[in-house]
Amino acid sequence: MLSRVADSCFWLSRYIERAESNARILDVNMQLILDFEDQAPPLVQRHWRAVLATLEDQELYNELSQEITPDAVLEFVTFEKKNPHAIVTSIANARENARTVREQISSEMWEQINRTHLYLRDGRGRADFNDSPIDFYRRLVDQLHAFQGTTDATMLHGDGWDFIQLGKYLERADSTSRVLDIKYHILLPSGEQVGGNADITQWMAVLRSCSGMEAYLKTSVGQVTGWQVAEFLVLHDEFPRSIRFCVDQLDSALHRISDCDRGHFSNEAERLCGTLRSSLDYTTIGAVFQTGLHQFLDQTQLRLIQIADAITQTYCQWKDE
Repeated sequence: MLSRVADSCFWLSRYIERAESNARILDVNMQLILDFEDQAPPLVQRHWRAVLATLEDQELYNELSQEITPDAVLEFVTFEKKNPHAIVTSIANARENARTVREQISSEMWEQINRTHLYLRDGRGRADFNDSPIDFYRRLVDQLHAFQGTTDATMLHGDGWDFIQLGKYLERADSTSRVLDIKYHILLPSGEQVGGNADITQWMAVLRSCSGMEAYLKTSVGQVTGWQVAEFLVLHDEFPRSIRFCVDQLDSALHRISDCDRGHFSNEAERLCGTLRSSLDYTTIGAVFQTGLHQFLDQTQLRLIQIADAITQTYCQWKDE
């Protein structure tokens, strides 16, 4: 496969996953702030500042906006064209990458991504957002889920599909780590204790941000606790948005592309991914908390960046092909 095709498939998938993740995070956090009785401006600002910090958009936001308000944050993360991580930017970039590999993807995939792009560009998306932001984000997530399902059902499961899997699971693992890290940035209200109502509500929001509430309740007995939620989102081997599951799928796709047996490596991307996969397979949530959850997530995000760089260097660099 040509390097430019591999690169476009990889980034097409990353942008789709990023837009979906951001839409879900905004939806859940809008609901979360409504769950708290204390709607004082400092609490609201602290909440949305945590969302911006998790998405690593706070510096640019501060350059463009004077203060943190719910409406301003939603506008910035959803429609701000100067924000390279905004949902509209991610969808536009995904469509452009899809356009360059029209011969590799199915016509159904192209129609779905083009339909979503036009929905955001021609005013219908803005009108729906103005009517009900929550309904808008849920409709958008449904459209992006449809793209993923269409991809699995209509595209040849060859190298192009594997590069789409690389982008999807790399971005998804990073997103889950950032969603989980939101809890680190949101301080408990004054007087609250760990295990109190606010603490439990925040952990439930973390699960909903990863579409993991129902799956968590099916595998965990008792109340929602930070320890159990972190274990579920980091180490569960069957939940499709856990970090461990995503890294395992990432490792599998890399080895299908290179045709190298798992357990061995033929390039730096496979070595780095295999190392991360092994560490997740053999760690415990106790060891994670002993290190510090925030520190563990920061380290994981750094390792995912290194894997992404290695994938680019191995497969996605070209001069004249």
